[in-house]
Amino acid sequence: MNSLAFIPARGGSKRLPGKNILNFGGKPLIWYSIIFAQQNEFQKIIVSTDDDEIATVAACYGAEVLKRPAHLSGDEASTASAAKHCLFEQRALGFFPDCFVTLQPTNPLRPRELYQVALKMWDDQCDSVISVSLNRRKYGTIEGDIYQPLNYAAGSRSQDLGVQYFENGLIYLSNPSIIEQEDIFGERIKTIQTDELYSLVDIDTAFDFDLGEKLLRSYPQSFSHLM
Repeated sequence: MNSLAFIPARGGSKRLPGKNILNFGGKPLIWYSIIFAQQNEFQKIIVSTDDDEIATVAACYGAEVLKRPAHLSGDEASTASAAKHCLFEQRALGFFPDCFVTLQPTNPLRPRELYQVALKMWDDQCDSVISVSLNRRKYGTIEGDIYQPLNYAAGSRSQDLGVQYFENGLIYLSNPSIIEQEDIFGERIKTIQTDELYSLVDIDTAFDFDLGEKLLRSYPQSFSHLM
């Protein structure tokens, strides 16, 4: 099977400048997604970026670099649009992936077996397989100065929440036919529930970054494949 690992890593982060190549636990942040793909023996590992520094680091660690055009690199550009660009570029070069996997560099702490589990779940009856975690929080909206609960009744306990999950960003395994439509999910989505430890970190701020490094140091048995 032709498998493609797609790592979207544009430059220009405002809240944490240069985050994709910051030193995270001794390695550039993007390294964790590259090494995950290498350990799982993807035929192609492609970093899509508009940033020369990111491109240099990615190539240094063995990834193929795809320079992303400007119209797909702004704040409003979606990951799905960059994924479609990657797929079409690869097909133009004669590589036709059967399996398209998006690995966000901002979610570096993945269980080693995650891809293999996703692959076993993927079949002709689904468009994608994504990772999720159990939601334990009460959510609501504020209109004006009025709070309105969304996923619970006011006054109820958190342990009384109905069983709900959130998309944790660790992996998106998509049928290439879905990527063609500038989509990653499709309509028939299967899920892998991952341990809470792996879903705590989605790096967007300095606090997220520090928390991630703390977890990496504190749970070496869970992240030995990334050390």
